[in-house]
Amino acid sequence: MPPFEQGARWYLIQTRPRQEARAEEHLRRQHFECYRPLKQRQGAGGKAEEPLFPGYLFIRLDRVEDNWYPIRSTRGVARIVSFGGQPVPVEDALIEQLRWRLAQPAAPFCPGERVRITEGGLQAVEAIFVSQDGEERSVILLRLLQREHRVSVPTRYLDCCPSSSAP
Repeated sequence: MPPFEQGARWYLIQTRPRQEARAEEHLRRQHFECYRPLKQRQGAGGKAEEPLFPGYLFIRLDRVEDNWYPIRSTRGVARIVSFGGQPVPVEDALIEQLRWRLAQPAAPFCPGERVRITEGGLQAVEAIFVSQDGEERSVILLRLLQREHRVSVPTRYLDCCPSSSAP
């Protein structure tokens, strides 16, 4: 067994299928610090949250101070992810980066999604969403004069395009 590291570190927990929330709830009841990254998804019934890493969550543990034995029998938990029989810590920087990225506003459209311009001089023209261009603008791909052009427009000018024809 490697020498004990001082202080709490993040570790990865594999959960039983579709039981990430249950595992997190029961671990928190045992006073463990957990992190289950969630992403926003646009579904038929509106926006919904789903796990960024289905089947996994992070737990912060101290190898010396914390009692790890109850974790294995916690409802929803399958196992602590280990290599060579030893749990491997996840870098704190990775957790912070995940938290930071998930706190950023999500793009309203997916790259490659068809959009329609709803305002301005190109109103009613269809295009392909390419990417966000800052917080309030988006890059789209327009087909004009038999050529494709990348154009930056206010995101508020775009709407989902129900049409299946190419722009």
